Amino acid sequence: MDEKAKRTRELLASFYSTDHSAGGGAGVGSAASPRKMASPDSINSPSFDPDVYMSLLVQKLNLEGLLQKHVEMAAEIKNLDTDLQMLVYENYNKFINATDTIKRMKNNIVGMEANMEQLLAKITSVQSKSDLVNTSLFEKREHIEKLHRTRNLLRKVQFIYDLPTRLAKCIKAEAYADAVRFFIGSKPIFEAYGDSSFQDCKRASEEAIDLVIKNLEAKIYSDSEPIEARAEAVVLLKQLNFPVDSLKTKLLEKLEDYLMTLQDEHKETGASALDTLETSEPSDIGKLSDTILSLKTPTGTHMVSVGEISKIIRAYLIIFPDSERRLIELIQELFTKRYGIIERRVKERMTSADILKMIRVIWEDVTLMDEVLAEAALPAFSLEAARSIIRQFISTSFSHLLLEVSEALTKSQPMPKKGSEESSLQNALEGSKKVVIQGSLDLLLEFRQLLDDNLELLAKLRDLIVDWVQEGFQGFFQKLDERFLALCGKGYIANPDSSVIDAIQVDKVQTGLVLVLAQLSVFIEQIAIPRIMEEIAASFSGGGARGYEHGPAFVPGEICRIFRSAGERFLLLYINMKTQKISILLKKRFTTPNWIKHKEPREVHMFVDLLLQELEAVGIEVRQILPQGLVRRHRHSDSTGSTNSSRSNATREDKLTRTNTQRVRSQFLESHLAKLFEQKMEIFTKVQYTQESVISTIIKFCLKSLQEFVRLQTFNRSGFQQIQLDIEFLKNPLKEFVDDDAAIDFLLKEVIGAAHERCLDPIPLEAPILDKLISTKISKSREESQSSSLA
Repeated sequence: MDEKAKRTRELLASFYSTDHSAGGGAGVGSAASPRKMASPDSINSPSFDPDVYMSLLVQKLNLEGLLQKHVEMAAEIKNLDTDLQMLVYENYNKFINATDTIKRMKNNIVGMEANMEQLLAKITSVQSKSDLVNTSLFEKREHIEKLHRTRNLLRKVQFIYDLPTRLAKCIKAEAYADAVRFFIGSKPIFEAYGDSSFQDCKRASEEAIDLVIKNLEAKIYSDSEPIEARAEAVVLLKQLNFPVDSLKTKLLEKLEDYLMTLQDEHKETGASALDTLETSEPSDIGKLSDTILSLKTPTGTHMVSVGEISKIIRAYLIIFPDSERRLIELIQELFTKRYGIIERRVKERMTSADILKMIRVIWEDVTLMDEVLAEAALPAFSLEAARSIIRQFISTSFSHLLLEVSEALTKSQPMPKKGSEESSLQNALEGSKKVVIQGSLDLLLEFRQLLDDNLELLAKLRDLIVDWVQEGFQGFFQKLDERFLALCGKGYIANPDSSVIDAIQVDKVQTGLVLVLAQLSVFIEQIAIPRIMEEIAASFSGGGARGYEHGPAFVPGEICRIFRSAGERFLLLYINMKTQKISILLKKRFTTPNWIKHKEPREVHMFVDLLLQELEAVGIEVRQILPQGLVRRHRHSDSTGSTNSSRSNATREDKLTRTNTQRVRSQFLESHLAKLFEQKMEIFTKVQYTQESVISTIIKFCLKSLQEFVRLQTFNRSGFQQIQLDIEFLKNPLKEFVDDDAAIDFLLKEVIGAAHERCLDPIPLEAPILDKLISTKISKSREESQSSSLA
């Protein structure tokens, strides 16, 4: 509030106050009570002290300031006087206006009392005349009302007499609602006078209404009638107090039989479609799906849509609201049958497009039915059904892929013909590789369609589908490893560092198949798993619906470890199976003859040819499946001259030291002493996935077995010489198979040394005789090879 208004208020308060000490002082004090107490030098306060005020001014201001303060105070006093004068003038004018108004009101009220008395006299006159008219017309009014009541009663009586005729007309026009309304309106009169005055009318009306009830029942049971008309018929029957409970039971039984008939025929249609599925073309699969999912009437002449069934359900809910539970059971059973047909269909080979089409058709029906019967919870029911179907589809797809891989492996032949361009083992390997990698990628494309589809039902299952796909691959490769073991006959694998070979059912297992499985395991570990992992990371990332506590669904490191171990296991199994087969040949060779009475050697024994044939067969199988080593050792020349001359020189050098048995024994002892100071040679190294490594390992095992068989026999001089001849002949052919000449030379020397130990008279063949017998064998082998090639 500005200073001027504040002063004006204080002036007015002081002007209208009669007692400054009591009223004014109290007023100002009360007004100033909320604020701090005014000081004595405040000029506007009641406690103003002029002496204090002047002393303060003199202390604060100089002469010029005092003069200026004087001028301001004089102007302020003048302004206050002017304001006070204006306030007095304004209040005076208001008092004058109020006085004039009171005078005018007094002049206007003077004639109003006479007018009010005149109005009261007129109202009293009107009331007396109105009472006179009512008194004169009272008897006539009562007579008119009596006649009106009589007229209404006659109309009702006439309506009762005309009711049978009216009901007949309504029945003829099928206006059953009007007939029921007329009969219900007349029912109180029939109840009161139906046994006396209106007996005939009541009987005729009841006969007509019985016909109406009969017609309404027929309309309810008629399938050709609209749903609205049938619902109206039930409502009319309820108004007539007809027992509709029995009618409801019959109608529900009829609906149940109808839906059951649809399900049975639907099931038969789906079964026939499934029977013809195997012979159908891919373009016909969509038509078969429509046939399976379509609903037909029992006659099969009319296609029943779910929209029509929903109308029936809607009508039943309107007519019989308390039948909701039974309707829910019927509808759930209907959709259970339909989803069951898809589950049966999934067990056969089908594409994800067919699955999506079939689920989409049912989902549209579920959406339509859910609008009518939301209490059935069909969307949640369909979600569970679709979850089961999709999971079964993914599992079945992996089962079919596993079967395809097994079929690709079992098509291989035990041994291809030599020189044939087409190799069965190689074809089996390439075919199985293609099935594993391409089949897995095709499955990922199929499963990707499930994720890319915009169906609301599948969108809720996206994380579960991702987990199921990853779990499917984890389980597929684990089962594939088990299938590989089953194809191998679950044979036992010997320790490569041991000379003992465990028993293997060679006759029941194809050795070439074992080698194919070894190389296929390497392919899965090094190529298939990384490729599949890339596709899964690109298209099937996310998931997590199974919970983090269960760990990842697909663990490629574990699968790689499984197949790395499986590859090594199968490779060793192949080596042991081949070694065992050759060992049987070697065992027969050394256990059959009597080495104590052995005759002088005339030629290289035939077991050498059999041994080389077996090794050649191994080479054929290995060359089909395994690659060559990265480092190839330089081979010795095949010329017999250099080999024979070196062998002859060595023999001539030893000839002087083998003049008698004693010197030979001494030389044998010296050789054993020399072995103690020789550097130990590592014979059995880790097997690599190369041709040379596998063949070398098999030959090493065979020579080790040969050494053990030699140690179990006792030889005369001729037997020892026969062993010497056979071993000398094997040196060059064996070196053609292996990449470690030193190890082969060492093992062959070990065989000769073992025979030398077990010989009663260990005198070897002379060099010329040894060279001649070997040359003869080589020439004979060449002739046989040329003749066989010409044939």
